[in-house]
Amino acid sequence: MTSPPRTTPDTGHDLRLLVRAATMYHLEGLTQAEIAKRLGVSRPTAGRLVARARAQGLVQVTVSAPSHLSSSIHTDLERTVEETFGLDEVLIIDEIADGSASANAALGRAGASVLMRRIQPTDVLGFTWGPEQVAVADAMAATSSCRQVVQMDGSMTSVEYHTGVDHALARLSDRLHARPMRLVAPLYADPDTVTALQRDSILSQSLSAARSANVMLFGVGSVSTSTTLFEGAFIDAIVLDELDELGAVGEIGGRFYDDHGRAVQSTLVDRTVSVPLESVRACPTSILVSGGEHRRDSILGAIRGGYSTILVTDLPTAEWLVAQQKGEL
Repeated sequence: MTSPPRTTPDTGHDLRLLVRAATMYHLEGLTQAEIAKRLGVSRPTAGRLVARARAQGLVQVTVSAPSHLSSSIHTDLERTVEETFGLDEVLIIDEIADGSASANAALGRAGASVLMRRIQPTDVLGFTWGPEQVAVADAMAATSSCRQVVQMDGSMTSVEYHTGVDHALARLSDRLHARPMRLVAPLYADPDTVTALQRDSILSQSLSAARSANVMLFGVGSVSTSTTLFEGAFIDAIVLDELDELGAVGEIGGRFYDDHGRAVQSTLVDRTVSVPLESVRACPTSILVSGGEHRRDSILGAIRGGYSTILVTDLPTAEWLVAQQKGEL
């Protein structure tokens, strides 16, 4: 007499049990404890049934965006940029970031959504001044909070130039219910003055708070006459020529770096009043908000240098960054 054939795993009754457990969990929304009670098994067994159903391809999860929004959602590309550069998060906007007020506003709305989601009540937020950061501040809602908001770079210059730093500081601290701390200093000064400013009892507190901020918000500037530093007479054509010869492609808080994010040792280094690049790199949550063809090299150098953990940018820039890193351009 031959013995009856044994039922192989996940066939017959076993397969039906897997499907039933998966249906209860994914479609009916039952917890593992509720599934265990309904099926008459232990809670660990219920968990294993759900896991086995997914592992064996019995469960396929599909996320469908509404048709009127699907063209503006770029999840696959965002994930590709994250994996290519080791970033925690990438958010891509549809608008082309061409430096216009509307484009900056779009970047600002996206940047604000990330900042409000990431910031915590005990955090210190540091920010550099620039149009994108002002746009983020304008788009903030009073739904999040942090302990302190601090300016990361000096903003005083020899000409009348509106940096937006006061507006951004006031708006960010108001919306985040935080204590503002301004850095009342020039961005560039002679080395002896910079040393004296760093020793000043008031300014040293601002610089120390900015260096140790655990969330940073910043944009990047390019090495050209279209940069805010040139427009605001912070640097001149002679300095631009020097930076170009040294291979600089961008700056954060007035500190310049090359196409791989390495600090450029120009004559500005000892003259700069801002958070050092190494402090930006060490920040656990650093949000870079920038885009556009005029900023691509600056953005690439910044993320290659590890200065950003989160990137908010536009679609053409994101595609260019991936292609450039993979050597397709």
